[in-house]
Formats: sequence, C-alpha cells, structure tokens
Amino acid sequence: MHRFYAPDIECAMLLPEEEAQHCVRVLRLVPGDIIEVVDGKGNLFRCKIVEASKQKCEVEIVDRLTIPPHWNCNITIAIAPTKNADRLEWMVEKCVEMGVDRIVPILCRYSERKVLRVDRLQKIAVSAMKQSLKTTLPVIDELTPIADVIRSGFDGQRFIAYCDKDTERKNFVKEYAAGGNVLVMIGPEGDFSAEEVALSLANGFQPVTFGESRLRTETAGIFACAAVHSKIQMTKL
Repeated sequence: MHRFYAPDIECAMLLPEEEAQHCVRVLRLVPGDIIEVVDGKGNLFRCKIVEASKQKCEVEIVDRLTIPPHWNCNITIAIAPTKNADRLEWMVEKCVEMGVDRIVPILCRYSERKVLRVDRLQKIAVSAMKQSLKTTLPVIDELTPIADVIRSGFDGQRFIAYCDKDTERKNFVKEYAAGGNVLVMIGPEGDFSAEEVALSLANGFQPVTFGESRLRTETAGIFACAAVHSKIQMTKL
C-alpha cells in the first residue's frame, strides 16, 4: 500500500501539495483508493481518497494506529557536516532507516562545511521514514555550535568519538548500556580540537573508539547508530 507523509492530516484531511501531486499525478490514485498516511508523530492512518485533483488530495480517515519507535530509547547523533554534502545526506538516510530520534549537525573548530541546507536533510529524512515503514520523523537541528551540544544537559549516556590514540578511549560497543538514552558526538574530517575534547570530558562525555579502522565521518555516524540498535536487539534474544 502506498504511504504518504502529512503532519496535519487529522486537522486538514489533506495531503501536502507535493505528496498530493505524487499521489494523483504520478501514482494516478483516484477517489475510493485506500492509502496509508503517517504524521511523523508516531501515528499511522488508513485513509480513503475522497477528492483528487492535480494539486489537491482530500481524504477520509478510516482507521488510526499508534506505533511508537521500536528501540524504546532516545538515540541522538551529533555530527560535523562533511565537506561533501552528499555524504552527510547518505548518513541521514541510513540512520533514519535504522531508527534515530535526533540528528544534530555541529559546528566545530576544524569543520570544513559551515553552511548547511537543513531543509534538504529533512526531505531526505521524510523519504527514509516512509521507505522504512516508520511513523516517527526524527528531529534534524540547524547547524549548532559544539559547545551548545556539550552543555545541553542530555539525559542519558554521552560519548565523544575521536581519533587521538594518545588518549585512553574505550570501545563504544562495550560501553553503551543497551536500552538507555544515548548521545554520540562525531567530529569533522580534521577531528575535534584538543579544547573541544577537554570541554566534552569536563562535562561528562565518555571518550570512545569505534575500533581499529579509521572511519570517515559519515561512516562513523552510521556505525554508531547501527551499534546501538545491535545491542538493543541482542537484549531481545
């Protein structure tokens, strides 16, 4: 069944214009057809199309089901945007497919990208949410100074992953307590500065490594998200 995103579906009973065009002009659905609609807030609606035109698709809600995220904890990835925007977009897509609650692009001393199109990332997140059959849309923040993230008072385990082998770092997979809220902070291609690391440690972040291989920034983001889900799944076996 075709799935669409409409954050105000209960109030408006309409698909947003872009979704309506895809529904009517591309998929050629007509009044009487049944579709699925998610609001990004954990709700799935079965809807019947009652009116369809080139720019408008009005529906009637037939059924509603609340489906909370299956990981039952808050997963936040704070990551410095890559110089190549496509790589960050790919990471956002894959993390949303697996399941993530928040992605925070962070501005660091050695950041190579200091301008970011968050609207594009949000569109990618919507597409990945629908494709992976989720009902909750993760929050994607505007580009945020790293100090603000460090001092945010996140309620859960907080980790900073970096490459300095002269500092004692523990294995992230072993340190993460499965099922708990988690914030993982990943730096730019040039890594975090010594001052950023020091500020993080002073505010309760645990220094970790993702293994012996040196990973690209976007790969590290995907690894962190996948590792959290793997440990959660292991507790269910």
